[in-house]
Amino acid sequence: MKSISRLLIIAALVTAPFAALAHAHLEQSDPANGSTVTAVPDHFMLMFSESAHLTALTIQKDGDSSPQKIEPLPKVASKHFTIAAPKLDAGVYTLKFRNVAEDDNHVTSGAITFTIAADAKSAPLSGK
Repeated sequence: MKSISRLLIIAALVTAPFAALAHAHLEQSDPANGSTVTAVPDHFMLMFSESAHLTALTIQKDGDSSPQKIEPLPKVASKHFTIAAPKLDAGVYTLKFRNVAEDDNHVTSGAITFTIAADAKSAPLSGK
């Protein structure tokens, strides 16, 4: 009985690191977390460690009472998302996301905080 218990413990310890790798974690974003931008973003880019469904995205300016939902969200799972940003002005923002990994349905959430500088220029209109 002790041998089986030891084997189960060893198996759990050996496989635990692999289970942690099976979730879609944020690898990169634009704007980057903690950054100050000098151009008002017209989109957000989120890149994950694996393919996932983006299930929620909100933005909240410091001092605002509630976050603003960003919709529509892409319907297809991906590692890389580019989502149109709402009209923003100078200030500190928190962009919160939630995703579901395509392979194991594990839910991951996170937040990116960035600052739009007081003298930030508006992003040029696409195609002009």
